[in-house]
Amino acid sequence: MTKKIIIDLRSDTVTLPTIEMKQAIMRAKLGDDVFKEDPTVNKLEELAAKKTGKQAALLVTSGTQANLISLMANTNHGEQVILEAQSHIYWYEVGGISSIAGLFPKTVKSQNGAPNPDKIQAAIVPKDIHFPKPSLICLENTHNRHGGTVIKPQQIQAISNIARNNKLGLYMDGARIFNAAVALGVDVKKITQHVDNLMFCLSKGLSCPVGSLIAGSKDFIVKARKIRKVLGGGMRQAGIIAAPGIIALETMIDRLKDDHDNANHLANQLSTIPGISINQKRVQTNIVMFDIANLGLPEDTFIKDLEKENILALSLGKNQIRMVTHRGIEKEHIDRTINAIANISK
Repeated sequence: MTKKIIIDLRSDTVTLPTIEMKQAIMRAKLGDDVFKEDPTVNKLEELAAKKTGKQAALLVTSGTQANLISLMANTNHGEQVILEAQSHIYWYEVGGISSIAGLFPKTVKSQNGAPNPDKIQAAIVPKDIHFPKPSLICLENTHNRHGGTVIKPQQIQAISNIARNNKLGLYMDGARIFNAAVALGVDVKKITQHVDNLMFCLSKGLSCPVGSLIAGSKDFIVKARKIRKVLGGGMRQAGIIAAPGIIALETMIDRLKDDHDNANHLANQLSTIPGISINQKRVQTNIVMFDIANLGLPEDTFIKDLEKENILALSLGKNQIRMVTHRGIEKEHIDRTINAIANISK
């Protein structure tokens, strides 16, 4: 019986570990990570710190946990945090910034995920008994809701200058930071050098089954480790998570270009289908967002019609569709998807 092939374009979180990763899990040397005695976790954290140009790193369970821990480690209860208005922290993390971290989010709109430094400066409230103390600026690179757009090093540097001049911290939600580096053709340290600390995910384009890393100064990571414990994130023989992470950082970064090429191919072909509207300039990495308003077809119906063809995608709201390329999605799958959309659009 022929196995049904599902073309899953909902997210790069659906990637499965490679055979090499599974073998690494089997061979991993283990210990109790709460006691800092898991050699595989220690190796991964050292590698992550070196890759990002920071002093130390910390393995955590997820990107959401990484962001929450980092927010808490960078601030004090009741302070103000400045975020881009469409940021993942603000939209998709269950309000943890307020309900758990006790922080006041101040949002700044942007055209492509990179806030204008002047708007960030304007969002910083003056010292006044009536206002929460501003303490942190957060960036997201690549930017999810803006379609995987990249914030360039010079843009980060300009925002870093604002942070320094106002004695604020600068944190980066770098869930897909290696996609940004590959898209720009630079070492990831060129991007991370202007931020105090950051996180990145192993479980997206890097194809690991689980896990994210926080990187920053030694003092910051000591504080983050304590907060991780408070949040129930202290793990024991976590080398089974760390082992595929090492494989990912050593072998999976360069192949992200394949995902970007497939996303560009998808975007180019979508632009030829009547009724589909897409801004191809925003397709900079592995996320493709497009508008189906002119099809006269509700987005939920469009999604269901694709499902009938064994193709999975996500709606981001009225008339907005998102598709994400990743390991396991090949050019032939993109071509099948385009044919299916063309048929649905007739």
